[in-house]
Amino acid sequence: MQETRVRIDQEELLSDNWYILKRLTFSLRRRDGSWQSQTREVYDRGNGAVILLYNLRQRTVLLTRQFRIPAFVNGHDGFLIEAAAGLLDNASPEQRIRAEAEEETGYRIHDVKKIYDLFMSPGSVTERLHFFIGAYEPEHKVGDGGGLAAEGEDIDVLELGFDDALAMMASGEIMDGKTVLLLQYLQLHLMSAQT
Repeated sequence: MQETRVRIDQEELLSDNWYILKRLTFSLRRRDGSWQSQTREVYDRGNGAVILLYNLRQRTVLLTRQFRIPAFVNGHDGFLIEAAAGLLDNASPEQRIRAEAEEETGYRIHDVKKIYDLFMSPGSVTERLHFFIGAYEPEHKVGDGGGLAAEGEDIDVLELGFDDALAMMASGEIMDGKTVLLLQYLQLHLMSAQT
C-alpha cells in the first residue's frame, strides 16, 4: 500500500455564490520525505465536456462565439470563438455533450467519439474536461442553436471552412484552449487524410 503524500489540514469556504471557492491548507510530503504546509484557493465548478463538430466532405467545422467576462477583464473583447461545451450537471459526459451541441449549435448529433480527459487549469480549478468530436450533416440541423437565454447564453453559431478555422487559430482570432486542442486533433487525425 502506497503511503499518502497529501493531507488536507484545513478547509475554508470562501464563496458558493456561483460555484464553490475554497481555501485549502494542506501538507505535502516532499521528495526528500519532509512535510511542507501550503495554502491554495481551489475553484470547483464541476466537470464539463466539449465537442468539435466537423463535416469531412465539406471540410467545415461548427463553432460558437459568445461573451466571456474573464477574457474581457483580461484585455480581450470577451467574444471568444469556441467549440460547443458545458458542465455535466449530473449527466454522463456523452449525454451532456449531445445536449450541449444541440442547445448551442442547433444540430442533433448521435455519434460522438471521446478523445481524452484533461485538466485545463489544474493550479486553481478542479474541472476535468471530457473532449469529443462528432460528424455533422446538414440534415442534423433541428434548430437555430444559440444556447439557453435562461442561462444567460446568447451564442452565435459559426460554420467555418476547416482551413479558415486553422488560419484563425494561427492569427490568434481563435484563442480558446479547448478549441485549439480539438482543431489540432482534427488536423492530425482526420483532415490530413482528406487532402
